[in-house]
Amino acid sequence: MSLTQPEDLSDITMLGRKAEPSKHLEAFPNRTPGRYYLVRLETSEFTCLCPVTGQPDFATITVEYVPDKKIVESKSYKLYLWSYRDEGAFHEHVTNKILDDLVAVLDPHYCKVIGAFNIRGGITITVEAEHVKTPEAKAAVR
Repeated sequence: MSLTQPEDLSDITMLGRKAEPSKHLEAFPNRTPGRYYLVRLETSEFTCLCPVTGQPDFATITVEYVPDKKIVESKSYKLYLWSYRDEGAFHEHVTNKILDDLVAVLDPHYCKVIGAFNIRGGITITVEAEHVKTPEAKAAVR
């Protein structure tokens, strides 16, 4: 029996298609919802723009989450991050928006987003935003 079932793909529309920026996150079913396990997504290629100067800001974005019923599909997540490339946003706002959007799609037991932005003006900014639905899940993976 295949681990991935045909019905797992019913909501997946971006994988295998032309890549373009999108705010649409997709998810597939978690086959082990009774187990607390950590999923980590990390990219050092995140960019957005300073909302005042329009200059590019670069960051490493790390997401850690304990899935409940859904898991984010990684290509949709990549295209989602790409959609910020030409968007002006303060670091604190974009980090919290990424968390809010992931929580809205996944309803995870636990989720944390870390935005580690490159030095600008001699200052490094790191923003950590966290959502806890199930404290036991957070404790189990720490």
